[in-house]
Amino acid sequence: MAFGIGRKLRWFFLFLFATVMIVSHSCMTFRMSSSEIDTYFKEKHVAAKQLTYKAGFRNMHYVCAGDSLKPLVLFVHGSPGSLSAFIDFLADTSLLHRAFLITTDRPGFGYSNFGNGETSLQKQGEILKPLLEEYKKNRPIILVGHSLGGPLIARMAIDYPSLVDGLIIVAGSIDPELEPNETWFRAPLATPFLSWILPRSFRASNEEIYQLKPQLEMMLPLWSNITCPVIVIHGKKDSLVPAANADFAKKMLVNAPVEFVFKDDMDHFVPWSNPELIHDAILKMVQKDSMALKAMR
Repeated sequence: MAFGIGRKLRWFFLFLFATVMIVSHSCMTFRMSSSEIDTYFKEKHVAAKQLTYKAGFRNMHYVCAGDSLKPLVLFVHGSPGSLSAFIDFLADTSLLHRAFLITTDRPGFGYSNFGNGETSLQKQGEILKPLLEEYKKNRPIILVGHSLGGPLIARMAIDYPSLVDGLIIVAGSIDPELEPNETWFRAPLATPFLSWILPRSFRASNEEIYQLKPQLEMMLPLWSNITCPVIVIHGKKDSLVPAANADFAKKMLVNAPVEFVFKDDMDHFVPWSNPELIHDAILKMVQKDSMALKAMR
C-alpha cells in the first residue's frame, strides 16, 4: 500500500516538474493569434469573420464563414484546444457551398476569457446558446464536437432540442465509467496553491476534466431525451478516449437515429488525421436535415 502511494507521489512530482518546464513556452496556449487567423483565411481566399458576443460576464469569440442563409454547422473543440482545431473546415469549399460554418472558442480557451473556464457542461451549453439563437431562424443546426466537445454538444441537444437538428460526436468522452481515475494528480492541480503554476489553457483544461465524470453521471438519465440524428465517429486505436464510448452511445441513444463510423487504425485526433470522415458526415447530415426541412414547408 505504502509502495503504491509512494509511486503515485513520484509520478505527481514528475508531472509537476514537467509542467514547470512547459510554463515558459508560450506556444502552450493552443490558439492562433487574431492576425494569424486573418492571414490564414486571406491566403485561402475565404471571406471569414472573427466575431464576439456577450454571455454573462464572458466575451465569447468565434469565426464564421459561408452563406449565412444555409444550414449552420457549429464546431466545438476538445480540451485543451481552441477554435483553430476546426479552422481547416472553414476553408473547405465543398462545405462552404452547402453550409454556414462556425468554429468557436469554448469558455476559458482561445479568446473566450482565456484561462477562466467553466466545469459545468450545462453552463457551457448556456454560454453557447446565444450562437444558436442568433443564427437559428428557419434552418437546421448541426453540432460537431470532438473529445470533450462530444458530451457538451450532447448536453446542448438535451437542453435545447428546438435549436439542435443533428449531432456529430467525434471521439467523444461520454461514458462516465470509462473516465480514467486521475484524481490523484488533477485534484492537487485544481487547488489555488498549485493551479497558478499551470499555463492558463492547461488550468482551464485540468479543472473541467477533473469534473467531467460527475458531469457525465448527471447526464445518465437524460440521454433518452435526444431525438435528433446522431453520427458517432471513433477510432479503435484511440488511447485517450476508449472506443467503447461508442458502445455507450449505442446503448443510451434509444430515441435517436444513430450511425456509427469506425476505423481500425484511427487515433484520437480525428480532425487532423482523418478530417474526411467529419467532412462526409457533415455533408450527409446537411443533406438529411435540408430534405426534412423542405418536407415541412
